[in-house]
Amino acid sequence: MATGSTDLTAHPWFFCGIGGSGMLPLALILRGHGAVVGGSDRSRDQGRSPEKFAWLEAQGFRLFPQDGSGITTKYQTLVASAAIEDSVPEVIRAKALACPRMSRAALLSTLFNAAPAGIAVGGTSGKSTVTGMIGWILTHAGRDPTIMNGAVMKNFVDAQTPFVSARVGKGREFVAEVDESDGSIALYRPRIAVLGNVSLDHKPMAELRKLFGEFLGRAAAGVVNFDDPETAGLAHRAQTLLSFGVTNYAATIGVTPGTITESASTISATIRDRRDGASYPLVLRVPGRHNLYNALAAIGAASVAGVKVGEAVAALASFRGLARRFDVIGTSRSGITVIDDFGHNPEKVAATLTTLKAHPGRVIAFFQPHGYGPLRQMGTELAATFAKLLGSDDVTVLCDPVYFGGTVDRSEGSERIARLIADGGGHAKYVPLREDVGDLITSIAQPGDRIVVMGARDDTLSLFAKDLLARLD
Repeated sequence: MATGSTDLTAHPWFFCGIGGSGMLPLALILRGHGAVVGGSDRSRDQGRSPEKFAWLEAQGFRLFPQDGSGITTKYQTLVASAAIEDSVPEVIRAKALACPRMSRAALLSTLFNAAPAGIAVGGTSGKSTVTGMIGWILTHAGRDPTIMNGAVMKNFVDAQTPFVSARVGKGREFVAEVDESDGSIALYRPRIAVLGNVSLDHKPMAELRKLFGEFLGRAAAGVVNFDDPETAGLAHRAQTLLSFGVTNYAATIGVTPGTITESASTISATIRDRRDGASYPLVLRVPGRHNLYNALAAIGAASVAGVKVGEAVAALASFRGLARRFDVIGTSRSGITVIDDFGHNPEKVAATLTTLKAHPGRVIAFFQPHGYGPLRQMGTELAATFAKLLGSDDVTVLCDPVYFGGTVDRSEGSERIARLIADGGGHAKYVPLREDVGDLITSIAQPGDRIVVMGARDDTLSLFAKDLLARLD
C-alpha cells in the first residue's frame, strides 16, 4: 500500500493504552508494515483481557507495565491520546528523553492522508459497521484495502487472528472511521467522505454541523444519508454527491417500497439504483433498520470507488458483522438470549432497543456508562431513550460508569439516570457494582427474555456477557 509508511516504520513506536479500541488497530497497521511497536496498558496491569495482551505479545509486540519502563530511547515516538494525563509514567519518561509524541488521530490521519484513495466514514453512529462493510465489499471485489476499524471484524477473524480490528492491504483504498468527538475529523483529507447521521453525542449540534459540513467539503465525493434531516441539510457541501435513503425517493440508492423483511437475526430488502433503474435483492445477516442504512452507505461508498452496485450487494450477503455490535452470544437451555452491544450514546442505544422491540419477548437492558463525563453530557437523552423505547415489562439495569483512574469528577453518575428513567415512566434499577448486576439479572431472567449488555471502553463487558450466559445455563 502506498501510504508513505517507510518514514513511519524507520523508528520504534510506543503506544500508551495499546489495547484500546482506537489504539490497537493503529498498532496493528504499523506492525504490519514492519515497525517495531511496544506499549503498555492499564487494563493489562489490572489483569483485564489477558488473552488479548497475550495475543499481542505473540504477534511481536513488546508489552510493559505502565510504569515508564518501556520508554528507553529518544528515538521512540509515544502515541497517547489527548486525555492521557501528564502524571502517567510514560508521559513523564518521554518528556525527560525528549521523545516525539503523536495523538491517535494525528497518526491515523497521517497514514490515511498518504493513501491514494482514502474512504472516511463519519457520523454519530454506525461508523464501525459501515467501515467493516466497505472493507468487506472491497476485499470481496479483490481491491485488497487497508482497513482501520474501532471493532473486531468477524469476516477477518480466525484462530490465529482473533482481534482483527485492522487489516493491512496492498491496494489503493484506505478505509477508516473518523471521529468527531475530539474534533480530529478536521485532520482528514478523504477522497470519499461517508456521512450517515448527525445527532447529539460529545459536542453541541452547532459544532457538529460545522465539523461534518467541512468534512464533506474536503472530499472529492460525498456519500450522504438523505433520510436524516441533519445530514441531508449538509449534502450541498459535497463537491460530488451520491445520496442514499430508505424513505426518501430522491436518493440515488434506495429501497423498493414494501420489500423490507425483518427477523430477529436478519433484514432483507430490494435495493434500487435510481441512476439506471436496476434492482438487487439484499440479505443481511445482521438485524435492524439501522443496519439497512449502514448497508446503503457502504454500497454507495463502494459505488463511488468503482465497485458495481450488484457486486457490493452480493458481498454483503456474507458480511458477518462486528464484535459487540448486536453480537448474539447465545441462548440458554431455558430460552434466554444474551446479546453483547457497543451502544453507549442515545442514537446507538435507540437502534439496539428498536431492533429488540421489533420482536416479542421481554428486554433486560444492562447499561454500563463509558465514563462520568459522557454521562453528564448525554445522560438526560439516554434516560429518555430507555424510558421511551422499553415497555412496562422491560427492565433497565445500570451500574456505576467504567473508571480506570484519573481525576474526573465522580460525584454523580448512574443513580441520576435511573431516577430520570423512572420519572419518564420506565422501569430502572441502579446497582453500583457490576458483579452484583449479574446476580440480579440471573435472579429475574425468565424464558424468552433477551438480555442486552451495553457499554463502551471496556472489553470485559464481553466476558461479563459470556459469564452471564454460562450462569443462565
